[in-house]
Amino acid sequence: MTEKPVVILDGGMGRELQRRGAPFRQPEWSALALSEAPEAVEAVHASYIASGAQVITTNSYAVVPFHIGQPRFAAEGQQLAERAGQLARKAADAALEPVKVAGSLPPLFGSYRPDLFDADRVDEVLLPLIAGLDGYVDFWLAETQSAIVEARAIRERLPLDGKAFWLSFTLKDEDTDEVPRLRSGEPVAEAAEAAAQMGVETLLFNCSQPEVIGAAIDAARQTFERLGADIAIGTYANAFPPQPKDAKANDGLDELREDLDPPGYLHWAQDWRQRGASHIGGCCGIGPEHIKVLAERLR
Repeated sequence: MTEKPVVILDGGMGRELQRRGAPFRQPEWSALALSEAPEAVEAVHASYIASGAQVITTNSYAVVPFHIGQPRFAAEGQQLAERAGQLARKAADAALEPVKVAGSLPPLFGSYRPDLFDADRVDEVLLPLIAGLDGYVDFWLAETQSAIVEARAIRERLPLDGKAFWLSFTLKDEDTDEVPRLRSGEPVAEAAEAAAQMGVETLLFNCSQPEVIGAAIDAARQTFERLGADIAIGTYANAFPPQPKDAKANDGLDELREDLDPPGYLHWAQDWRQRGASHIGGCCGIGPEHIKVLAERLR
């Protein structure tokens, strides 16, 4: 596998909105600003671009019944997803350098909860997101996926529009054995094989602590080398302490680790780069100041 040039991704949206004083509460999380302060969402996108991000992600992660409730999702889900796409597209089009927009397709039934996956309801939740985002994104990103089965379900329903498919898994933070695993318990090597079968362009690992990501990159790289698959590898970690098995992403404002300031996060990013990661950004708690340092030191 030849070394690929580094691509700088953006950082977390929800924490940055909250830090800037945008409307922000549970359970809506980052979706609240789409209706009450869309200008704040656009400003966060612009801030990441100014920091050097070459890819920004639509603020559609929380546009699911799990966050905004079933009645509101049924009435406004597609409209909110479209607004998320419009805001990201506007920010990207205003950039001085080329910036791509990733269409965020989140866990459909609750983050970190592979046990909540409901195959019978996938169309109900996923299709409005795809319809709303479709006209504004450059490629699709199924992110913070806890299990292979949901990733496959999302892949099967994407339109045949020629847009690339990026897939990002979240990892077990508990160091229970030497095999890197998804939160479902499935080995990363198995997930990488599935990604190759799905025609993934870039496989990433996100919303996990930095300590568990290196081994996942190694497992994915070794799998792709064995398969002869030319698939890029990337990562965007969060700044949380280890999250236990019963944790729920975006269930509250967890404390952030003091050691993951921009220089501290760069230390991990340099290690990921050496292991073969070519797409590097940040998740929850990683802000524009972190992305600026990544862009200056890695690119």
